[in-house]
Amino acid sequence: MLEKWIQAARGQIPCDRVLKNARVVDVFSSSIVETDVAILQDTIVGLGGGYQSQDQIDLKGLYLAPGLMDAHVHIESSMVEVPQFARAVVPLGTTSVITDPHEIANVLGYEGIRYMMESSKYNPLNVFFMLSSCVPSSPLETAGSELRAFDLFPFFREKWVVGLAEMMNYPGLLAGDAAVLDKIKIVSGKRIDGHAPGLRGKDLNAYIAAGIQSDHECTTVDEALEKLQRGLYIMIREGSGTKNLLDLLPLVNARNERRCLFCTDDRHPHDILEEGHIDSMIRRALAYGLDPFIAIRMATLNTADYFGLHHLGAVAPGRRADLIVFDDLKTFRIREVYKNGEKVAKDGQATYRTPLRPQTVVRGSVNIRLLEGQEFQIPAAGKKCRVIGIVPDQIVTELLVLDCPQQDGWVVSDPDRDLLRIFVVERHRASGRIGQGVISGFGLLSGAVATTIAHDSHNIICVGVSDGDIIKAVTRINKMGGGIAVVNEGEVIDCLELPIAGLMSDQPLQVVSDRVKSLNRSIRKLGVGLNDPLMTLSFMALPVIPQLKLTDRGLVDVGQFRHVDLFVD
Repeated sequence: MLEKWIQAARGQIPCDRVLKNARVVDVFSSSIVETDVAILQDTIVGLGGGYQSQDQIDLKGLYLAPGLMDAHVHIESSMVEVPQFARAVVPLGTTSVITDPHEIANVLGYEGIRYMMESSKYNPLNVFFMLSSCVPSSPLETAGSELRAFDLFPFFREKWVVGLAEMMNYPGLLAGDAAVLDKIKIVSGKRIDGHAPGLRGKDLNAYIAAGIQSDHECTTVDEALEKLQRGLYIMIREGSGTKNLLDLLPLVNARNERRCLFCTDDRHPHDILEEGHIDSMIRRALAYGLDPFIAIRMATLNTADYFGLHHLGAVAPGRRADLIVFDDLKTFRIREVYKNGEKVAKDGQATYRTPLRPQTVVRGSVNIRLLEGQEFQIPAAGKKCRVIGIVPDQIVTELLVLDCPQQDGWVVSDPDRDLLRIFVVERHRASGRIGQGVISGFGLLSGAVATTIAHDSHNIICVGVSDGDIIKAVTRINKMGGGIAVVNEGEVIDCLELPIAGLMSDQPLQVVSDRVKSLNRSIRKLGVGLNDPLMTLSFMALPVIPQLKLTDRGLVDVGQFRHVDLFVD
């Protein structure tokens, strides 16, 4: 094939396709080049006039740029399988993603990673994998699996594996935990992504010295600048529950932009359909005033170079013909998408046929002990208690100490004070463990909400007012084999089945999006005013994000990285 590429590039043999009269966005020189683009099979072989092909497409002066790349995404957060995710994001211009199958790995371990890899085949979307470094994310919770360095090492031989995913357990790394360090030691010549919200000073120095090369958890320019100055690549994130784009864009300038990338991390299906994917980040960056060449480069060449994917990220000879056609550098409306030189989307709609594939099946994943009714009663053991304080649109929380809502010797929910009981039910091993806590800021006036999407171990998390509704919601989750349930006055008023690891549906993204919007409407009718209550709830069990979180093993003070009692006196 190499010989044919050379011959086609020299004009000695016809190409398979020529895109004529394009305004090529040159990400190398930050310029627009009016030229033709010649393609042989899946590769760009030349730019310029005179190339011959029976398939010549006149772009009539439209802009042509490399396909967009998401530097860090958990596909499971879209709540659909990879083929359905691809049908949603490819028409939006995303032709490559670097995914961490961390969510399903915490539920199904090796089997979950293999399932994601098999599901990623035969789609017009490059899916590169970073191996999940924290399964479980910490010893403070119960996951469905444990992946050691020994378990991960064979995956590094896979063609599509490009590194070790976000090292969330930075306390373990800093403490010299042998199991954590072993995972770093097995990485050779590939990237190691970071995940260290708020880490500064000498601890940050130690984290980077251990081999960490990026971070996507910055929320302020000050934090991002310190990490950038110490050599980290900064992934600017705009997800559903964590929106940092506008806060961090002031960091980016012509002197440092080559160290900055775009990522979505976790984005729900309705946000993908209504706002977009990486294309939406570019549009917002352009509206903010960021130079369009920098914005496009952060979503293409920068990501490709960081991960060593030098066949991607630019419109140039030898690069993969993953291309987007769009109107202008202001509105950035995607008109067409080409993958491996073939047109796969037009005007926001996929134009390819999903190829037949062997069905990939995973085992059931919800396994809880039989509930008898009293499991969600909390004895009042003091007047003041630690309370999880929600920070809107963020996954960080506050650690509050408030008067405990109680009655007749029991902790109760007090909607008038916006204090609700919250529980995490271990669902992998039927251990019967249930973490108990109180949360402020959710806004529920009655009823209960439960879900098996509870980062990172994905036990069942439930917030509610009455015992009966809480039990009903958890029971419904168990009967569905995973999913989301909203209950009020003893009735299930809305639900969504997620049979794949309790994280994903087997339905199309549009169907899942409609169901999630319905669920959010149902939750808002119960008094909740959060922009995305389901996403917010799903992160309340994540014990590596400050300040106070709840796992099946109890409340976690993330700053101290240890369990703490609910009561303070």
